[in-house]
Amino acid sequence: MKQEEKSPVYGRDAMELVTVAVEYCAFLEQAEGKERTDFVSTSMKLLPLLYLKAVLLPKYEILDGDYFAEDYVTEENYNIVRTNINILLGEKDDYLDVFVEDMKYSETPILATISENLADIYQELKNFVMNYKNSTHDEQALNALADVKEQFQYSWGQKLVNVQRALHEVLYAEEDEY
Repeated sequence: MKQEEKSPVYGRDAMELVTVAVEYCAFLEQAEGKERTDFVSTSMKLLPLLYLKAVLLPKYEILDGDYFAEDYVTEENYNIVRTNINILLGEKDDYLDVFVEDMKYSETPILATISENLADIYQELKNFVMNYKNSTHDEQALNALADVKEQFQYSWGQKLVNVQRALHEVLYAEEDEY
């Protein structure tokens, strides 16, 4: 019997999400010094892939009621990623967002930044990858999968589609400049 038949932890959907999440995290960790156009272009390829892999991941139940995902991304790590992206994007980092919780209480769009949204997604995915990788048994890995799917549904999935719209504008505004 194959390993993936024993546990969904090693199934295709789980492994593909882990693979793309690792790629995304490594990409953001190496953002410093990249060209803006290359960074935005690659982001526009990774983000839809992340979204697709997260949507395809089945919904799992957390098996251990006491499960608590560890935070591996420190405030310093987060700020390094966010700052590097902010520097890279410069004046293109800001965008108006109408799909945020605070919009319920405002008649005007809320100012958001690409760098903060990408760093928020990075934090969720890096913590997921590390919790998954450091699992000592299938139940822990399954809990990490259940948690990342839930966080996708309620948090980083919406941030991903919001920031993709902003990146689309940056990508095609840059092409029009040439």
